[in-house]
Amino acid sequence: MKKMSRAALVGAAAVSSVVLLSAPAFAHVSVQPEGEAAKGDYAVVDFKVPNERDDAATTKVEINFPTEHPLASVMPEPVPGWKADVTKTKLDKPMEMHGEKITEAVSKVTWTATGSGKDEGVQPGYFQKFPVSIGQLPTDTDQLVFKALQTYDNKEVVRWIEPQQKGQEEPEFPAPALELSAASDDGHGAAGASDDTGEKETAAASTDAGSGSDTTARTLGIVGIVVGAAGVAFGVTAGRRRTNS
Repeated sequence: MKKMSRAALVGAAAVSSVVLLSAPAFAHVSVQPEGEAAKGDYAVVDFKVPNERDDAATTKVEINFPTEHPLASVMPEPVPGWKADVTKTKLDKPMEMHGEKITEAVSKVTWTATGSGKDEGVQPGYFQKFPVSIGQLPTDTDQLVFKALQTYDNKEVVRWIEPQQKGQEEPEFPAPALELSAASDDGHGAAGASDDTGEKETAAASTDAGSGSDTTARTLGIVGIVVGAAGVAFGVTAGRRRTNS
Protein backbone atom coordinates (compact mmCIF):
# COMPACT_ATOMS: atom_id res chain seq x y z
CA MET A 1 0.00 0.00 0.00
CA LYS A 2 2.82 2.36 0.86
CA LYS A 3 4.47 1.67 -2.48
CA MET A 4 1.22 2.34 -4.31
CA SER A 5 0.71 5.54 -2.37
CA ARG A 6 4.17 6.76 -3.26
CA ALA A 7 3.61 5.87 -6.90
CA ALA A 8 0.31 7.75 -6.88
CA LEU A 9 1.96 10.78 -5.35
CA VAL A 10 4.76 10.73 -7.91
CA GLY A 11 2.23 10.39 -10.72
CA ALA A 12 0.14 13.26 -9.38
CA ALA A 13 3.22 15.44 -9.08
CA ALA A 14 4.22 14.61 -12.63
CA VAL A 15 0.76 15.48 -13.95
CA SER A 16 0.67 18.76 -12.05
CA SER A 17 4.11 19.73 -13.37
CA VAL A 18 2.99 19.02 -16.92
CA VAL A 19 -0.08 21.20 -16.38
CA LEU A 20 2.07 24.03 -15.03
CA LEU A 21 4.57 23.80 -17.87
CA SER A 22 1.86 23.69 -20.49
CA ALA A 23 -0.05 26.65 -19.03
CA PRO A 24 0.18 29.64 -21.40
CA ALA A 25 2.32 32.61 -20.40
CA PHE A 26 -0.12 35.48 -20.20
CA ALA A 27 0.86 38.56 -22.19
CA HIS A 28 0.32 42.07 -20.95
CA VAL A 29 -0.05 45.57 -22.32
CA SER A 30 3.33 46.76 -23.57
CA VAL A 31 4.89 49.63 -25.52
CA GLN A 32 7.57 49.47 -28.20
CA PRO A 33 9.01 52.17 -30.47
CA GLU A 34 8.82 51.94 -34.24
CA GLY A 35 12.53 52.28 -34.83
CA GLU A 36 14.30 54.21 -32.09
CA ALA A 37 13.14 56.35 -29.18
CA ALA A 38 16.07 58.68 -28.59
CA LYS A 39 16.22 61.24 -25.83
CA GLY A 40 15.26 64.74 -26.96
CA ASP A 41 13.75 63.42 -30.19
CA TYR A 42 10.32 62.44 -31.47
CA ALA A 43 9.19 58.84 -31.89
CA VAL A 44 6.26 56.70 -32.93
CA VAL A 45 5.42 54.06 -30.34
CA ASP A 46 2.97 51.16 -30.44
CA PHE A 47 0.90 50.21 -27.41
CA LYS A 48 0.25 46.49 -27.86
CA VAL A 49 -2.94 45.23 -26.18
CA PRO A 50 -3.57 41.46 -26.19
CA ASN A 51 -6.85 39.85 -25.18
CA GLU A 52 -6.24 37.48 -22.27
CA ARG A 53 -9.81 36.28 -21.93
CA ASP A 54 -11.58 33.42 -23.71
CA ASP A 55 -15.09 34.75 -23.32
CA ALA A 56 -14.80 38.55 -23.47
CA ALA A 57 -13.57 41.27 -25.85
CA THR A 58 -11.43 44.27 -24.95
CA THR A 59 -13.52 47.34 -25.74
CA LYS A 60 -11.63 50.14 -24.03
CA VAL A 61 -7.96 51.00 -23.49
CA GLU A 62 -6.67 53.91 -21.39
CA ILE A 63 -3.03 54.91 -21.47
CA ASN A 64 -1.93 57.39 -18.80
CA PHE A 65 1.14 59.44 -19.67
CA PRO A 66 3.83 60.22 -17.07
CA THR A 67 3.29 63.57 -15.36
CA GLU A 68 6.87 63.77 -14.08
CA HIS A 69 8.07 63.83 -17.70
CA PRO A 70 5.25 65.59 -19.60
CA LEU A 71 5.01 65.23 -23.38
CA ALA A 72 3.65 68.29 -25.13
CA SER A 73 3.08 66.53 -28.45
CA VAL A 74 0.98 63.35 -28.47
CA MET A 75 -0.87 62.38 -31.66
CA PRO A 76 -2.62 59.00 -31.96
CA GLU A 77 -2.82 57.35 -35.35
CA PRO A 78 -6.35 56.47 -36.48
CA VAL A 79 -7.19 52.83 -35.80
CA PRO A 80 -10.14 51.31 -37.69
CA GLY A 81 -12.95 50.36 -35.33
CA TRP A 82 -11.69 52.59 -32.53
CA LYS A 83 -12.25 56.17 -31.39
CA ALA A 84 -9.37 58.00 -29.71
CA ASP A 85 -9.87 60.75 -27.13
CA VAL A 86 -6.91 62.85 -25.97
CA THR A 87 -7.00 64.39 -22.49
CA LYS A 88 -4.75 67.32 -21.59
CA THR A 89 -3.78 68.61 -18.17
CA LYS A 90 -2.41 71.98 -17.13
CA LEU A 91 1.24 71.84 -16.13
CA ASP A 92 2.41 73.01 -12.72
CA LYS A 93 5.52 74.32 -14.39
CA PRO A 94 5.36 75.53 -18.03
CA MET A 95 7.83 74.01 -20.47
CA GLU A 96 9.35 75.32 -23.67
CA MET A 97 9.20 73.68 -27.09
CA HIS A 98 10.56 75.22 -30.28
CA GLY A 99 10.79 78.56 -28.53
CA GLU A 100 7.17 78.52 -27.38
CA LYS A 101 5.91 78.22 -23.81
CA ILE A 102 3.74 75.12 -23.24
CA THR A 103 1.28 75.32 -20.34
CA GLU A 104 -0.46 71.95 -20.78
CA ALA A 105 0.45 68.44 -21.81
CA VAL A 106 -1.35 65.22 -22.70
CA SER A 107 -2.09 63.17 -19.61
CA LYS A 108 -4.20 60.38 -21.12
CA VAL A 109 -5.30 58.81 -24.40
CA THR A 110 -8.44 56.64 -24.37
CA TRP A 111 -9.43 54.30 -27.19
CA THR A 112 -13.02 53.07 -27.29
CA ALA A 113 -14.26 50.36 -29.65
CA THR A 114 -16.91 51.54 -32.10
CA GLY A 115 -17.85 48.20 -33.68
CA SER A 116 -20.48 45.71 -32.63
CA GLY A 117 -20.70 41.96 -32.19
CA LYS A 118 -17.70 40.06 -33.49
CA ASP A 119 -16.31 43.30 -34.94
CA GLU A 120 -16.22 45.04 -31.57
CA GLY A 121 -12.86 45.57 -29.90
CA VAL A 122 -10.13 42.99 -29.49
CA GLN A 123 -11.63 39.53 -29.69
CA PRO A 124 -10.26 36.49 -27.80
CA GLY A 125 -7.08 35.16 -29.37
CA TYR A 126 -6.13 38.52 -30.93
CA PHE A 127 -4.21 41.66 -30.08
CA GLN A 128 -4.35 45.26 -31.27
CA LYS A 129 -1.66 47.90 -31.73
CA PHE A 130 -2.35 51.56 -31.00
CA PRO A 131 0.32 53.77 -32.62
CA VAL A 132 1.07 57.19 -31.14
CA SER A 133 3.52 59.90 -32.14
CA ILE A 134 5.12 61.44 -29.05
CA GLY A 135 7.73 64.09 -28.30
CA GLN A 136 9.90 65.65 -27.45
CA LEU A 137 11.23 62.80 -25.35
CA PRO A 138 12.90 63.85 -22.08
CA THR A 139 16.67 63.90 -21.77
CA ASP A 140 16.88 63.40 -17.99
CA THR A 141 15.57 59.82 -17.77
CA ASP A 142 16.22 56.44 -19.39
CA GLN A 143 12.65 55.23 -19.23
CA LEU A 144 9.04 56.38 -19.49
CA VAL A 145 6.39 54.41 -17.61
CA PHE A 146 2.78 54.46 -18.80
CA LYS A 147 -0.06 53.15 -16.66
CA ALA A 148 -2.68 51.28 -18.68
CA LEU A 149 -6.26 50.23 -18.00
CA GLN A 150 -7.81 47.48 -20.12
CA THR A 151 -11.60 47.13 -20.04
CA TYR A 152 -13.56 44.11 -21.30
CA ASP A 153 -17.13 44.02 -22.49
CA ASN A 154 -18.10 42.11 -19.32
CA LYS A 155 -17.13 45.24 -17.33
CA GLU A 156 -13.89 43.68 -16.04
CA VAL A 157 -11.02 46.17 -15.75
CA VAL A 158 -7.38 45.05 -15.68
CA ARG A 159 -5.01 47.68 -14.31
CA TRP A 160 -1.50 47.44 -15.76
CA ILE A 161 0.00 49.96 -13.36
CA GLU A 162 2.78 48.25 -11.41
CA PRO A 163 6.25 49.64 -12.24
CA GLN A 164 9.13 47.23 -12.67
CA GLN A 165 11.56 47.52 -9.76
CA LYS A 166 15.21 47.15 -10.69
CA GLY A 167 16.64 43.78 -9.68
CA GLN A 168 13.24 42.30 -8.84
CA GLU A 169 10.90 39.91 -10.62
CA GLU A 170 8.30 41.25 -12.99
CA PRO A 171 5.12 42.24 -11.13
CA GLU A 172 1.81 40.56 -11.82
CA PHE A 173 0.38 43.56 -13.62
CA PRO A 174 3.41 45.44 -15.03
CA ALA A 175 2.97 48.93 -16.44
CA PRO A 176 4.15 49.46 -20.03
CA ALA A 177 7.68 50.91 -19.99
CA LEU A 178 9.44 52.64 -22.90
CA GLU A 179 13.23 52.45 -22.86
CA LEU A 180 14.92 55.57 -24.21
CA SER A 181 18.16 55.37 -26.13
CA ALA A 182 21.00 57.90 -25.93
CA ALA A 183 20.43 61.25 -27.59
CA SER A 184 21.27 60.84 -31.27
CA ASP A 185 22.98 63.40 -33.44
CA ASP A 186 20.28 63.34 -36.07
CA GLY A 187 22.27 65.71 -38.21
CA HIS A 188 19.67 68.47 -38.39
CA GLY A 189 22.00 71.09 -36.95
CA ALA A 190 25.20 69.57 -38.29
CA ALA A 191 23.67 68.87 -41.66
CA GLY A 192 22.30 72.37 -41.82
CA ALA A 193 25.70 73.78 -41.03
CA SER A 194 27.34 71.47 -43.54
CA ASP A 195 24.78 72.36 -46.17
CA ASP A 196 25.29 76.06 -45.53
CA THR A 197 29.05 75.66 -45.66
CA GLY A 198 28.82 73.61 -48.82
CA GLU A 199 26.55 76.17 -50.43
CA LYS A 200 28.93 78.98 -49.47
CA GLU A 201 31.93 77.04 -50.74
CA THR A 202 30.10 76.25 -53.97
CA ALA A 203 29.09 79.87 -54.35
CA ALA A 204 32.62 80.99 -53.62
CA ALA A 205 34.01 78.50 -56.10
CA SER A 206 31.49 79.66 -58.68
CA THR A 207 32.41 83.27 -57.99
CA ASP A 208 36.13 82.49 -58.24
CA ALA A 209 35.53 80.52 -61.41
CA GLY A 210 33.44 83.34 -62.78
CA SER A 211 36.06 85.90 -61.81
CA GLY A 212 38.77 83.77 -63.40
CA SER A 213 36.76 83.43 -66.59
CA ASP A 214 36.10 87.17 -66.69
CA THR A 215 39.76 87.94 -66.11
CA THR A 216 40.83 85.52 -68.80
CA ALA A 217 38.30 86.94 -71.22
CA ARG A 218 39.40 90.47 -70.49
CA THR A 219 43.05 89.53 -70.90
CA LEU A 220 42.39 87.82 -74.20
CA GLY A 221 40.34 90.78 -75.31
CA ILE A 222 43.13 93.22 -74.49
CA VAL A 223 45.70 91.01 -76.20
CA GLY A 224 43.46 90.82 -79.25
CA ILE A 225 43.12 94.59 -79.34
CA VAL A 226 46.90 95.07 -79.01
CA VAL A 227 47.58 92.51 -81.71
CA GLY A 228 44.99 94.07 -83.93
CA ALA A 229 46.43 97.54 -83.38
CA ALA A 230 49.92 96.26 -84.12
CA GLY A 231 48.66 94.69 -87.34
CA VAL A 232 47.06 97.93 -88.44
CA ALA A 233 50.23 99.87 -87.64
CA PHE A 234 52.33 97.38 -89.57
CA GLY A 235 50.00 97.61 -92.56
CA VAL A 236 50.15 101.42 -92.58
CA THR A 237 53.97 101.42 -92.36
CA ALA A 238 54.32 98.91 -95.16
CA GLY A 239 52.02 100.96 -97.39
CA ARG A 240 54.10 104.09 -96.86
CA ARG A 241 57.30 102.27 -97.76
CA ARG A 242 55.80 101.06 -101.01
CA THR A 243 54.57 104.54 -101.84
CA ASN A 244 57.99 106.09 -101.16
CA SER A 245 59.63 103.47 -103.28
